[in-house]
Order: sequence, then structure tokens, then C-alpha cells
Amino acid sequence: MSIDAWGDSGTTVLDALDPQSGGASSTQLSASAGEAAAPKRTPAWQPRPPAEGRVAELSPPQEDRHTGSIRDDAGESRRGFARRHRFGTLIGALLAGTAILGGYLYWDNTAHYESTDDAFIAARQFGIAPQVSGNIVAVPVTDNQHVAASAVIAQIDDRTYRAALAQDQAQVASAAAGIQNIDAQIAVQQAQIEANQAQVVQAEAALVFSAQQAARYQDLAKTGAGTLQSSQQWTSQLRQNQASLATAQANLTVAQRQIEALKAQRASAVANLAQQEAQRDQAALNLSYATVTAAQAGRVVQLSAGVGEYVQAGTDLTMFVPDDIWVTANYKETQLDKMRPGQKVTLEIDAYPERTLRGHIASVQPGSGTAFSLLPAENATGNYVKIVQRVPVKIILDNPPTDVALGPGMSVDPIVRVDPNPSLYERLRSWL
Repeated sequence: MSIDAWGDSGTTVLDALDPQSGGASSTQLSASAGEAAAPKRTPAWQPRPPAEGRVAELSPPQEDRHTGSIRDDAGESRRGFARRHRFGTLIGALLAGTAILGGYLYWDNTAHYESTDDAFIAARQFGIAPQVSGNIVAVPVTDNQHVAASAVIAQIDDRTYRAALAQDQAQVASAAAGIQNIDAQIAVQQAQIEANQAQVVQAEAALVFSAQQAARYQDLAKTGAGTLQSSQQWTSQLRQNQASLATAQANLTVAQRQIEALKAQRASAVANLAQQEAQRDQAALNLSYATVTAAQAGRVVQLSAGVGEYVQAGTDLTMFVPDDIWVTANYKETQLDKMRPGQKVTLEIDAYPERTLRGHIASVQPGSGTAFSLLPAENATGNYVKIVQRVPVKIILDNPPTDVALGPGMSVDPIVRVDPNPSLYERLRSWL
């Protein structure tokens, strides 16, 4: 058999001669050659060429001598591996299926929620300052202490304000006494008016009588039955009574005018009393301002007041953080499609990772955060690059903890349930 014949059989000469390469032995090669061409003799053995001169060739599919079909060694190798490792193949398939199912369950469950790590606790913190000046004599609180509403934060020396209040109270009493004096004068003047009215009535009666007497004696004097002197006396008396009536009427008018003046004085005294009462009330307020209290429940932060310090009105003594806090979550605008007020929120606070709080959406700000900043973006100038904006969402805590401190600026991870329908994972868990 020639070397070309061996090449046609799918092997090289060197591979056929090399037992370690999986080739046939010389005896097997001789037998094969004998079957192919019996008359030909096996060629003499040639020396093996150097290793680098080998020709590495892949065996083409061979024909089975018994069945006559073409054998595919690669396919048979793969099918043989599956037959040899049936249990491992089954485990791998189960693991792949489990991974696919778990990935779908995770994707379906996360599609029901929206989360962000750009969220912080917020509150309307403010500074506490006195409304009056003076020396601080007591500071009964300390830093970070929780206080109730109306709790004392600082006490200012109130002796000056107590003296001012006492003085204003005395002035109020004096003004009230002045009103009582005027009321008494009005009562006396009212009696005087009544007396003057009686004098007017008396003068009118005397005038009527003297007029009648004068007329009678004038008639008697004309007839000679009476004297002229009597007639002249009653005529004079008539004129005196007329003057007396005019005087009584004038006195009545003066008394009436006097009572009007007294009423005007009383009105002035009442106004003075009101002024004194206002000053008294202001003095009482100043006295109450000497005690600096908390307007609502919360925590004292950054306390700077000290005993003996002289403070002016409006000087901050401490910062105050009320108990009324919430979470401001800056969600991307692409996350707001299904977000509505009232939806449930799960909150995780970085400072207390073992706690899970509950809340709900209170409102969504009608505008992005940059729109309300000090220097809002001006997209009408220069080159424009679209950036996903963030919109603040206000979240109210349903069960704020009372045993730990929560304050503005603390990081929170809120998770909003935007789809109330149960996910496939939740349904499976309820069934199981």
C-alpha cells in the first residue's frame, strides 16, 4: 500500500505509525493493506520524519464497515456525554429553568414599585429668640433634648417687667376711679337739673298769680274801689316774677349744659382707661415674654443660651426641630407616571437599617427641583442637553418612631407601591 493510499484512508503516515497519537500499529496497517490489495506487498518501513514536519489532519467522517453509514464522531461524542452524564444534564436544565423563572419573578415584582436613594427627612426647623431683652437667669434644657409644647427653654430676669406691670395696673385703677368720679358728678348735676326745673315751675306759678293780681288792682284803681299804690305794687311784683322765671329757666339751661360737659369728660376718661389697660396688657405680655417657651413639641438643637448672658430681642437662643417631620423623595420624572397621592410607601432609614417604617404619598411638587432653585436653568441659551429631571415628592410617616432621633437631612430609601395588584411572586407566596 502506498503513502497516497494511506492518505486516502483519512490518516497520515506518521499518525498511523505513532501508537501514542491514536493511530494504528504496523501490524494493523499491514492487515488493512492486505484486505485492500492482497497482491501488493507492504512497503518497507521508512524513518520517522521530525516532529515539526508532521502534518496534522482531522479525520473525516468514516464509513462503518458493517452498516455502510457515515459516522459523525463529534455528534456521537456529544450524545455520548449526555448519556454518560444524564444526572448532571438534568440538574443543569433545572438550574437554568429556575434562574429564568426567578428572573421573571424578580422583574414582575419590581415593576410594581418605584424606589430612589435620593430622599431625605425634612422639617420646618426654626430658631427660637426672645421678644424682650435682659439677662438670662435659667436655661432648664440641654442640647438635643425633646421638649413638650409650652416647655421652658430659657428664663430672662423679669423684675423690670414686673415693676412696669404694677405701674400700669395702678394707672388703670386711677383711670377707673376718674370715671367713677365723673359718674358721681353727673348724678349730682342731674339732681341740680331737677331742682332748677322745680324753680321754673314755681316762678311760672308766681308769675301767673302776680299777673292776675296786677290786672285786678288796675281795674279797682280805674273804678276808684282800689288805690293806685296797690295797683303799682302788683304791677311791680308781676315784673319781678317774670324776671325770676327767666332766671330759673336760665339756671335750668346751664345745668343741662353742664351735664353734657360731664358726659364728654366721662367719654375722655373711658378712652384714657382703655389706653391704660392697653399699656397694662403690653406690660403683661412683656412679662410673659421673659419666659421663652416652645410653641410645639420637638427637639432643642444647637443651644447657645447661657446663664448670665445678656440677650437682645430677636437674638437666636437655639434651633428647634418640631416633631412634625416628613420625607422629601426626589424621584426621576420618568418614575411619576403611576405615582399618586395616597399610595403606600415603605421607608428604610440609613441610620436605623433594622427598622422599616410605613408612610404614604402626600403630594407631588408641580415642577422640578431646579425650577424653584435660586438660579433656575435657562434652556433657551447655549447648547441644550436633555437631562432627566427630578421632582420632589412629599411622603408622610404613618408610624414615626419616638425612641430614636429623626431630623432633617437624614438619608432615607423610600419604595412606593405604584401598582396595587399583586405580583406573580406575591400570588405564589400566598398560595404556598
